[in-house]
Amino acid sequence: MAQEEAGRLPQVLARVGTSHGITDLACKLRFYDDWAPEYDQDVAALKYRAPRLAVDCLSQALQGPPHDALILDVACGTGLVAVELQARGFLQVQGVDGSPEMLKQARARGLYHHLSLCTLGQEPLPYPKGGLVCLTTRTNPSNLPYKEALEAALDSLEQAGAWERLVTQPVDHWELATSEQESGLATCANDGFISGVIYLYRKQETAQGERGRLSIQPLIDH
Repeated sequence: MAQEEAGRLPQVLARVGTSHGITDLACKLRFYDDWAPEYDQDVAALKYRAPRLAVDCLSQALQGPPHDALILDVACGTGLVAVELQARGFLQVQGVDGSPEMLKQARARGLYHHLSLCTLGQEPLPYPKGGLVCLTTRTNPSNLPYKEALEAALDSLEQAGAWERLVTQPVDHWELATSEQESGLATCANDGFISGVIYLYRKQETAQGERGRLSIQPLIDH
């Protein structure tokens, strides 16, 4: 398996590098639709760690048994987060994504109670309640403008009293760099990996008397 992943790595690096450069939403969703059948193998070759790291962070912060937690996996893709959630005892998982083909792959896992088509930034999420919000993103040079915009939005939510920051966790070995331009100096320092960061916030309830949901949101790197 390791040899197979290494053999496909140049193709994966080119594909992921292309995805990072797409800014038009409709083009991005079409790209993910086409990518869906090979997505899991590609990110495995890239040694992509965000799903496991995000669930680890959430598990450490959660009070109470995991099987009681209600999870909304936003931008769920093929369901890699759900795999990590189930391994830690989280059983009540629902997911949303903007790519029908990604949702098809996620549905085939049989780990979600419900899956919905929902495009982030274009439609409201189906469950606007309180709970914990876990987000991840890359921190390599090419992604810094996005990271800065994300953190500005998070700061605004915190200043408004809507969200409370619990954790900001830098990660050195996030995934393999797709190019020297993507990694900057990180390639030499981190064995070819780029860095990333995990954020965990507590979101205030938006409806009284309703049970809050936990939202895992890897605002998607790929």
